[in-house]
Amino acid sequence: MPDAAPRPEPFTARTPPAQIEDLRARLRATRWPDEPADAGWSLGADLGYLRDLAAYWADGFDWPAQEAALARIPRFRVRLGGLGVHFAHVRAAAPAGSALPLVLSHGWPDSFWRYSKVVPLLTDPGAHGADPADAFDVVVPDMPGYGYSDAPGGPPLDSIAVAGLWAELMDVLGYRRFGAAGGDIGSHVSRYLGLDHPGRVVAVHRTDAGVPFFDGDPAGLAPEERDWLATAAAWGAAEGAYGAMHRTKPQTAAVGLTDSPAGLAAWIVEKLRAWSDCGGDVERSYTRDEILTNVTLYWLTGTIASSMRMYRANAAIPPAQLARRVEVPSGFSLFPGDIVRPPRAWLERTANTVYVAEPARGGHFAPFEEPEIYAAELRAFFRPFRAAA
Repeated sequence: MPDAAPRPEPFTARTPPAQIEDLRARLRATRWPDEPADAGWSLGADLGYLRDLAAYWADGFDWPAQEAALARIPRFRVRLGGLGVHFAHVRAAAPAGSALPLVLSHGWPDSFWRYSKVVPLLTDPGAHGADPADAFDVVVPDMPGYGYSDAPGGPPLDSIAVAGLWAELMDVLGYRRFGAAGGDIGSHVSRYLGLDHPGRVVAVHRTDAGVPFFDGDPAGLAPEERDWLATAAAWGAAEGAYGAMHRTKPQTAAVGLTDSPAGLAAWIVEKLRAWSDCGGDVERSYTRDEILTNVTLYWLTGTIASSMRMYRANAAIPPAQLARRVEVPSGFSLFPGDIVRPPRAWLERTANTVYVAEPARGGHFAPFEEPEIYAAELRAFFRPFRAAA
């Protein structure tokens, strides 16, 4: 007999109190490094800020309350490709069958957490001052090795393989046609959904164009494209050390990050600050509870090593794959605080670009930083493609 079709099972995380106590004990016992006077954030994570954050994490942060808040989002696990995949699945408040199915793909260093604020705005727009006709059925998976999804036991999966899993997941959920959206690594996953499943994906929305790849004659590029490639290379030289570690020796860093919650917070919070539209003050974009919810998810699931290993897998993707043009209708919302924003000429070179917007606020984690703006961007972009689903 053929194997039974995968069946999603409801999922609720419940952290044993002993794990919380272990976390608090480790935080209180942190062995802090020295730092030069007035270093601030110039050499990486600011030690004074981290000391204060760790003290709150140990003695003020209420993880059970945050865990309960996340549990209000309907969540499931299903077996795909030999792995247990965790995902949020929230159907639209609109009449059944009238909503556009949408799979949202996160990046690093986060998980389904990235979209936790925006889900109600997308599934019930009428309750938030928007048109009920713009409702989505929303699916937010944790990529393998992130959050509550299993980590691959062998080689890590690359973005192409994850896109294949998401296509299978949407099939399991009964969605033959759907939209795809994402940022960071999730931008790559959404891109490959459009490339490899064009008959199923009605349109692709992204908040970035990924790390640029071009192996042709630079003379054939527009001046703004050449400038962008130079800017991206300069950013990589100044800010890309974390990525080089992830691509080459992730297990070395993972030992310390898996053992020390303070070290884990330093690795993640420095990126939240650097990549957000916060003017240098990370708590202008996130509350302490929001920051620590993201970091605690990494701590309790023990997924910092497996999440970093995905960089190694993506670095091995053949150049021919990176050079493919997305022909599915594509849209980009380029937020001002994001890392390196591509010019329109590059977007049109690499995708069938039908929509480009530059919102007034937001950064790399726009769905969490500015959920109302991000939701409005998705509603506007996908509106013309609803009839195709």
